[in-house]
Amino acid sequence: MSYQKNDVLTVKIEDMGHDGEGIGKCEGYTLFVKDTVIGDLAEVKVIKAKKNYGYARLMRLIEPSAHRVEPVCPVARPCGGCQLQMLDYAEQLRFKEKKIAGNLQRIGGMTEIPMEPIVGMENPFRYRNKAQFPIGQDRNGKLITGFYAGRTHQIMENRNCYLGVEQNEEILNRILVWMEENGVPAYNEETGKGLVRHVLIRFGFMTKEIMVCLVVNGKKLPAEEKLIKSLTELEGMTSITLSANRERTNVIMGKEIRCLWGQGYITDYIGTVKYRISPLSFYQVNPAQTEKLYGLALEYAGLTGNETVWDLYCGIGTISLFLAQKAKKVYGVEIVPEAIADAKNNAKINEIENAEFFVGKSEEILPAYYEQYAKDHPGEHAHADVIVVDPPRKGCEENLLHTMASMQPDRIVYVSCDSATLARDVKVLGELGYEVKKVRGVDQFPMTCHVETVVLLSHKKADSYIHIDVEFGEGEGKIPVDSIAKRAEAYKPKEKVTYKMIKEYIEAKYGFKVHTAYIAEVKRNLGLPMYDAPNAVEELKQPRKHPTAEKVEAIKDALKYYKMI
Repeated sequence: MSYQKNDVLTVKIEDMGHDGEGIGKCEGYTLFVKDTVIGDLAEVKVIKAKKNYGYARLMRLIEPSAHRVEPVCPVARPCGGCQLQMLDYAEQLRFKEKKIAGNLQRIGGMTEIPMEPIVGMENPFRYRNKAQFPIGQDRNGKLITGFYAGRTHQIMENRNCYLGVEQNEEILNRILVWMEENGVPAYNEETGKGLVRHVLIRFGFMTKEIMVCLVVNGKKLPAEEKLIKSLTELEGMTSITLSANRERTNVIMGKEIRCLWGQGYITDYIGTVKYRISPLSFYQVNPAQTEKLYGLALEYAGLTGNETVWDLYCGIGTISLFLAQKAKKVYGVEIVPEAIADAKNNAKINEIENAEFFVGKSEEILPAYYEQYAKDHPGEHAHADVIVVDPPRKGCEENLLHTMASMQPDRIVYVSCDSATLARDVKVLGELGYEVKKVRGVDQFPMTCHVETVVLLSHKKADSYIHIDVEFGEGEGKIPVDSIAKRAEAYKPKEKVTYKMIKEYIEAKYGFKVHTAYIAEVKRNLGLPMYDAPNAVEELKQPRKHPTAEKVEAIKDALKYYKMI
């Protein structure tokens, strides 16, 4: 059975998707319905119809679910921030546990999951220590702020978000009054004109320190002293800064930060560890749950004080410094230089001397360290007792997982904000000799679909051992050493050829430069893949000159040199 757009149907919601949408079936046809929860009997209107499934809009509730509750926030439904506010909190936790287990089964290939009860919150509101509010105008030209409606850049006016701290509302009120009284325009995304784009507010739950950072389409503020006077009347105000962002982009923060008043940071604690937080610092938004999350990671790490630990994707050293309290030595790796500077400073202010930090990609730093160790210590390999990894949503690169396994840690603690990529990586680690011992969710983001997961993996122990003597050399029954070398060469991974390498080859051989877009064009004409070309695909859409015959031949020569054609 299939349906058409605008069909009105009655459907029973039996499940929920990963984005919080209700899932129901009508005569075998699957419908995804936003704003519904498990147990709802609803009248819905089809807005998009595919062959086997479709999307529908909730028209009316015929029989509400027993798990449905009235949202606390009056704009919860149109706002894109909370997907689950209409669902009872206990049911939210069950949904998130099911989400984790489902991904580990479906993607990770696990049949038995050692799941521990999810860690929820006693009060699942007012938990966020950070909020970013866009500033704009309504249809009548009135200044407004709030959050974007789901999948849009339309601002839903709301100064009192129930996930954020109560202080946010008064700060926003004062900023909008200052803008109105001094004729300070809001930024317009369509025209690229106007000044104030966003307001970033950070709050220290333990210290009660407040940071306000205005993101502006420029470098200066009119009537700056009036704004400072107004904001500094608020108790706890510690830092007022300006972030210049003049790019036509969806990226909120600019790279340049200027301190207008006070200091350029606030401080806060997780447990007994003190952290310095700047406008650009990555810092977990839910401090109460973060302490539970890191405590769980520390428990799973099983530290006794004698271990060497690697903390990959360490940010400003939040987990690293937690671990350093119980470890012999901790090495942290993070790609953002500013974050590593914060991590080193956080170690200093906490008088932690057994933590060392490296700037770079984890998938590059750890393999390089492993290879260098082998060169410096012939016949040996680098070892870690414990590896903790807390990657971004995309998870870990496979080469990093292989290096982690090669270091033969007793335990790997994987902290994840996306259980789907976690499951994918756990499957790889399983193939490399590690098995899942414990899984536990931590509800870091109540009222949303997101959930943190902590997994403990340990090295598989052999049930039995077979002793084999192998003799290398020449003669009967011996394995020639050179044959081993040849076989190893066959398994050597092929070097990835980058656009930078091609450009450098051409410049060295021919004495001229070629644009990335030209390389991409030649590759496209030859039927070669065009991935990893920075801006090339976009630039190919624009009016431009084509490469000369001379440059085409040079590019083809480089491609032949690197055995791409």
